[in-house]
Amino acid sequence: MENPYDKKIFFEKYSRMDRSVKGLQGAGEWHELKKMLPDFRGKRVLDLGCGFGWHCRYAAENGAQSVLGIDISENMLQEARRRTEDPRVEYRKISLEEYEYPENSFDAVISSLALHYVESFEDICRKVYRCLKPGGEFVFSAEHPIFTAYGSQDWYRDEKGNILHWPVDRYFEEGKREAVFLGETMVKYHRTLTTYLGSLLENGFQITGVVEPMPPESMMDIPGMGDELRRPMMLLVSARSTKE
Repeated sequence: MENPYDKKIFFEKYSRMDRSVKGLQGAGEWHELKKMLPDFRGKRVLDLGCGFGWHCRYAAENGAQSVLGIDISENMLQEARRRTEDPRVEYRKISLEEYEYPENSFDAVISSLALHYVESFEDICRKVYRCLKPGGEFVFSAEHPIFTAYGSQDWYRDEKGNILHWPVDRYFEEGKREAVFLGETMVKYHRTLTTYLGSLLENGFQITGVVEPMPPESMMDIPGMGDELRRPMMLLVSARSTKE
């Protein structure tokens, strides 16, 4: 997993973003994602790419027995620990690819906007299935394939800088893409909707929900938010293990 988040200037910029300052309420997809999350009461939860720990704390606040958040960024984890007082929440520095995913250890696995940094989604599906208990749930958000396909992740504009449309190209050519985010070149991985959903089905999951979230009406006064209605930016998926 690429890790620009431990670069000082980038992390300072990231920390000033709405979703970093306001947490879940500053995330445009939260009003839909929270509907897809499982009942956390008494559950053991794993958060892949936990960042500042917003979802870890939410799970604990809603009754989780224990929550483990993993992330590759030391800056992210330091901030998560600073914000977390609940002893049921633990944070560990390790990449999603290197974590051991112990068999039958969790009731729920969640992930917010981290899986498009992982080269093999199918590998993650296989590992998550292994670590879930029978009937366990996997809920994640990722950048939408329409958002990641072209690579630049920016609008196509006219000579005056006015937005014309969102470019979509090389959709079926899965793999590495480079985009500039907060002044930093980021390496991400594009995959089709078929790969996201098919990988879940092929690795023993039953898909229980698929949402392409639009920002809520309450955010429409934020500059540029209206343009988010012109194409999907995120994909939300919930699935359940069929393990017996």
